[in-house]
Amino acid sequence: MQIEEYIDGFIRECRKHNLRVTPQRTAIYKNLAGSKNHPSADELFQAVRQEFPNISYDTVNRTLLTFSRIGLINLVEGHSTPRRFDPDLDNHHHFHCQQCGRIIDFTNSDYDDLEIPDSLRRRFDVTSSRVVLRGVCRKCSRNKFKFTKIKTKLKRR
Repeated sequence: MQIEEYIDGFIRECRKHNLRVTPQRTAIYKNLAGSKNHPSADELFQAVRQEFPNISYDTVNRTLLTFSRIGLINLVEGHSTPRRFDPDLDNHHHFHCQQCGRIIDFTNSDYDDLEIPDSLRRRFDVTSSRVVLRGVCRKCSRNKFKFTKIKTKLKRR
């Protein structure tokens, strides 16, 4: 999806929820929509501050939480890291690299069709599901292999 399509959807959703479309909100959303790395509020704050030097971190953070609450963006699941945000509302899953912290989107039809156990269906109204895998990405694995190789060579000397 192109950023223009994201912006059109952004404007429609804001109006639908009686949320004013301000230049600051648009800039926050535009920066998020143009990102592929699931940025944190701080990363977005640093980017938006280039255009709006007087914007506060609190404004950016509250705006992102509002966008998440109205369903405009997704809050990315995480553990002991800053909240991360995702503009991609299409069905997809995440791989979290435990080495570098990257969150990588992937699709898998088997994961899309996971059956929700009856025991959960009786206790909750499940509205969506997402699979989250954790491990080490290929890039970090290669770097670890290179580092181990170099370390071994140094020990031999």
